[in-house]
Amino acid sequence: MTDIPGSPAAGTPLAADPLTRAVLEIDEYSAGLGWDQPARLFALVDTAKLRAQEPSLAEQLGIDDTTTASLTPVEQDEIPADVPLDEFLATIAWPDAVTGCALTVERLMLPPSAEDAEPEGMDEAQLAKWVARHPDREEVRMTVAVLRDGRRESALRLRAKDSASEVLTGSALVPGLAEALAATFEG
Repeated sequence: MTDIPGSPAAGTPLAADPLTRAVLEIDEYSAGLGWDQPARLFALVDTAKLRAQEPSLAEQLGIDDTTTASLTPVEQDEIPADVPLDEFLATIAWPDAVTGCALTVERLMLPPSAEDAEPEGMDEAQLAKWVARHPDREEVRMTVAVLRDGRRESALRLRAKDSASEVLTGSALVPGLAEALAATFEG
Protein backbone atom coordinates (compact mmCIF):
# COMPACT_ATOMS: atom_id res chain seq x y z
CA MET A 1 0.00 0.00 0.00
CA THR A 2 1.24 3.45 -0.82
CA ASP A 3 -0.19 6.88 -0.33
CA ILE A 4 -0.39 9.14 -3.30
CA PRO A 5 2.83 11.17 -3.14
CA GLY A 6 2.35 14.85 -2.49
CA SER A 7 -1.34 14.64 -1.54
CA PRO A 8 -3.09 16.86 -2.14
CA ALA A 9 -1.60 17.01 -5.61
CA ALA A 10 -0.04 20.35 -6.42
CA GLY A 11 -1.65 20.57 -9.86
CA THR A 12 -5.05 19.31 -8.78
CA PRO A 13 -7.80 21.92 -9.05
CA LEU A 14 -9.40 22.74 -5.73
CA ALA A 15 -12.78 21.19 -5.12
CA ALA A 16 -15.13 21.80 -2.22
CA ASP A 17 -16.26 18.18 -1.79
CA PRO A 18 -13.72 15.82 -0.14
CA LEU A 19 -14.71 12.97 -2.46
CA THR A 20 -14.19 15.12 -5.55
CA ARG A 21 -10.80 16.21 -4.18
CA ALA A 22 -9.81 12.58 -3.64
CA VAL A 23 -10.86 11.62 -7.18
CA LEU A 24 -8.90 14.53 -8.64
CA GLU A 25 -5.83 13.61 -6.54
CA ILE A 26 -5.98 10.05 -7.86
CA ASP A 27 -6.45 11.34 -11.43
CA GLU A 28 -3.43 13.64 -11.08
CA TYR A 29 -1.35 10.83 -9.55
CA SER A 30 -2.32 8.51 -12.42
CA ALA A 31 -1.55 11.24 -14.97
CA GLY A 32 1.94 11.49 -13.51
CA LEU A 33 2.48 7.79 -14.24
CA GLY A 34 1.61 8.29 -17.91
CA TRP A 35 -0.73 6.40 -20.19
CA ASP A 36 -0.95 2.69 -20.96
CA GLN A 37 -1.05 1.79 -17.27
CA PRO A 38 -2.88 -1.08 -15.61
CA ALA A 39 -6.01 -0.48 -13.56
CA ARG A 40 -5.27 0.74 -10.02
CA LEU A 41 -7.39 0.26 -6.91
CA PHE A 42 -7.39 2.60 -3.92
CA ALA A 43 -8.87 2.44 -0.44
CA LEU A 44 -10.21 5.79 0.78
CA VAL A 45 -9.64 6.31 4.49
CA ASP A 46 -10.61 9.10 6.88
CA THR A 47 -7.38 11.07 7.32
CA ALA A 48 -8.04 12.16 10.93
CA LYS A 49 -8.92 8.60 12.00
CA LEU A 50 -5.83 7.25 10.25
CA ARG A 51 -3.62 9.75 12.12
CA ALA A 52 -5.28 8.87 15.45
CA GLN A 53 -5.58 5.10 15.09
CA GLU A 54 -2.51 4.28 13.00
CA PRO A 55 0.10 6.99 13.69
CA SER A 56 3.03 4.94 12.39
CA LEU A 57 1.22 4.19 9.12
CA ALA A 58 0.19 7.83 8.82
CA GLU A 59 3.81 8.86 9.30
CA GLN A 60 4.95 6.30 6.73
CA LEU A 61 2.42 7.77 4.26
CA GLY A 62 3.57 11.33 4.95
CA ILE A 63 0.36 12.34 6.72
CA ASP A 64 0.87 14.75 9.59
CA ASP A 65 -1.01 17.53 11.40
CA THR A 66 -0.59 19.81 8.38
CA THR A 67 -2.45 17.42 6.05
CA THR A 68 -5.79 19.05 5.23
CA ALA A 69 -7.39 16.38 3.04
CA SER A 70 -10.22 14.60 4.86
CA LEU A 71 -9.92 11.47 2.67
CA THR A 72 -6.60 9.79 2.02
CA PRO A 73 -6.31 7.50 -1.03
CA VAL A 74 -4.14 4.46 -0.32
CA GLU A 75 -3.14 2.44 -3.37
CA GLN A 76 -3.74 -1.29 -3.01
CA ASP A 77 -1.78 -4.20 -4.40
CA GLU A 78 -1.72 -4.56 -8.16
CA ILE A 79 -4.85 -5.87 -9.83
CA PRO A 80 -4.14 -9.22 -11.53
CA ALA A 81 -3.93 -8.69 -15.29
CA ASP A 82 -5.27 -12.17 -16.06
CA VAL A 83 -8.59 -11.71 -14.19
CA PRO A 84 -11.45 -9.69 -15.71
CA LEU A 85 -12.00 -6.50 -13.71
CA ASP A 86 -15.61 -7.31 -12.79
CA GLU A 87 -14.58 -10.74 -11.48
CA PHE A 88 -11.75 -9.21 -9.45
CA LEU A 89 -14.00 -6.57 -7.91
CA ALA A 90 -16.47 -9.27 -6.89
CA THR A 91 -13.75 -10.78 -4.64
CA ILE A 92 -13.11 -7.62 -2.60
CA ALA A 93 -14.31 -7.08 0.96
CA TRP A 94 -13.15 -3.93 2.73
CA PRO A 95 -12.43 -3.66 6.46
CA ASP A 96 -14.55 -1.23 8.49
CA ALA A 97 -11.72 1.34 8.58
CA VAL A 98 -12.09 1.90 4.82
CA THR A 99 -14.52 4.76 4.14
CA GLY A 100 -14.64 4.25 0.39
CA CYS A 101 -12.72 3.00 -2.60
CA ALA A 102 -11.65 4.22 -6.00
CA LEU A 103 -10.46 2.68 -9.23
CA THR A 104 -8.65 4.18 -12.16
CA VAL A 105 -8.76 2.38 -15.48
CA GLU A 106 -8.04 3.22 -19.12
CA ARG A 107 -10.48 2.33 -21.88
CA LEU A 108 -11.33 3.11 -25.50
CA MET A 109 -14.60 4.95 -26.04
CA LEU A 110 -16.64 5.80 -29.10
CA PRO A 111 -18.99 8.74 -29.54
CA PRO A 112 -22.71 7.89 -29.45
CA SER A 113 -22.88 8.47 -33.22
CA ALA A 114 -20.72 5.35 -33.76
CA GLU A 115 -23.34 3.06 -32.21
CA ASP A 116 -25.36 3.03 -35.45
CA ALA A 117 -22.37 1.62 -37.34
CA GLU A 118 -21.70 -1.19 -34.86
CA PRO A 119 -21.93 -4.57 -36.62
CA GLU A 120 -24.43 -6.96 -35.06
CA GLY A 121 -23.61 -10.34 -33.56
CA MET A 122 -20.08 -9.62 -32.30
CA ASP A 123 -18.74 -11.21 -29.13
CA GLU A 124 -16.71 -9.15 -26.62
CA ALA A 125 -13.36 -9.85 -28.28
CA GLN A 126 -14.67 -8.92 -31.73
CA LEU A 127 -16.29 -5.76 -30.36
CA ALA A 128 -13.04 -4.74 -28.65
CA LYS A 129 -11.12 -5.15 -31.94
CA TRP A 130 -13.76 -3.19 -33.83
CA VAL A 131 -13.60 -0.31 -31.30
CA ALA A 132 -9.77 -0.34 -31.35
CA ARG A 133 -9.78 0.09 -35.14
CA HIS A 134 -12.57 2.68 -35.26
CA PRO A 135 -11.30 6.08 -36.50
CA ASP A 136 -13.40 8.02 -33.94
CA ARG A 137 -12.14 6.11 -30.89
CA GLU A 138 -10.91 8.09 -27.89
CA GLU A 139 -8.60 6.84 -25.19
CA VAL A 140 -9.91 7.81 -21.77
CA ARG A 141 -8.76 7.36 -18.18
CA MET A 142 -11.67 6.94 -15.79
CA THR A 143 -11.29 7.43 -12.06
CA VAL A 144 -14.38 6.37 -10.13
CA ALA A 145 -14.85 6.51 -6.36
CA VAL A 146 -17.65 5.47 -4.03
CA LEU A 147 -18.17 5.88 -0.30
CA ARG A 148 -19.91 3.48 2.05
CA ASP A 149 -22.77 5.97 2.40
CA GLY A 150 -23.49 5.70 -1.34
CA ARG A 151 -21.93 8.95 -2.57
CA ARG A 152 -20.08 8.67 -5.87
CA GLU A 153 -17.72 10.75 -7.96
CA SER A 154 -15.88 10.26 -11.25
CA ALA A 155 -13.22 11.97 -13.30
CA LEU A 156 -12.64 11.44 -17.02
CA ARG A 157 -9.45 12.45 -18.79
CA LEU A 158 -9.11 12.08 -22.56
CA ARG A 159 -5.66 11.23 -23.84
CA ALA A 160 -6.16 13.80 -26.60
CA LYS A 161 -6.78 16.51 -23.95
CA ASP A 162 -4.34 15.35 -21.28
CA SER A 163 -4.49 18.32 -18.92
CA ALA A 164 -5.82 18.79 -15.38
CA SER A 165 -7.92 21.69 -16.64
CA GLU A 166 -9.66 19.37 -19.16
CA VAL A 167 -10.73 16.70 -16.64
CA LEU A 168 -14.49 16.21 -16.52
CA THR A 169 -16.02 15.35 -13.14
CA GLY A 170 -19.46 14.20 -12.13
CA SER A 171 -21.22 11.67 -9.94
CA ALA A 172 -22.88 9.72 -12.75
CA LEU A 173 -20.27 9.61 -15.53
CA VAL A 174 -19.45 5.91 -15.22
CA PRO A 175 -22.48 4.34 -13.49
CA GLY A 176 -21.63 0.69 -14.19
CA LEU A 177 -18.17 0.94 -12.66
CA ALA A 178 -19.56 2.90 -9.70
CA GLU A 179 -22.10 0.10 -9.12
CA ALA A 180 -19.35 -2.52 -9.20
CA LEU A 181 -17.28 -0.55 -6.67
CA ALA A 182 -20.30 0.03 -4.41
CA ALA A 183 -20.93 -3.73 -4.40
CA THR A 184 -17.52 -4.22 -2.72
CA PHE A 185 -19.10 -2.75 0.45
CA GLU A 186 -22.13 -5.04 0.46
CA GLY A 187 -22.35 -8.31 2.29
